[in-house]
Amino acid sequence: MLMAHPAVLANLVEQYTALDLLHAESGDPQARQRMDDVAYLLCLATGTNDVDAALIAARYRLPGARVRDDSLLAAGE
Repeated sequence: MLMAHPAVLANLVEQYTALDLLHAESGDPQARQRMDDVAYLLCLATGTNDVDAALIAARYRLPGARVRDDSLLAAGE
């Protein structure tokens, strides 16, 4: 599966979050259509079919989403 560039994912997450905060789903037809378009693109870019899963997948792939150094976790053993 092709993976979207992190910058593209970050932009889509930002757009969807902004539209969600503005309650675009209950706004005018253009706002609802834009929210649907961004949700579709998020699903397409992450290989999911649900916008909530797409947001989780996109955020997981963004830089800094995962801890790369787990030495602190192993220190207590």
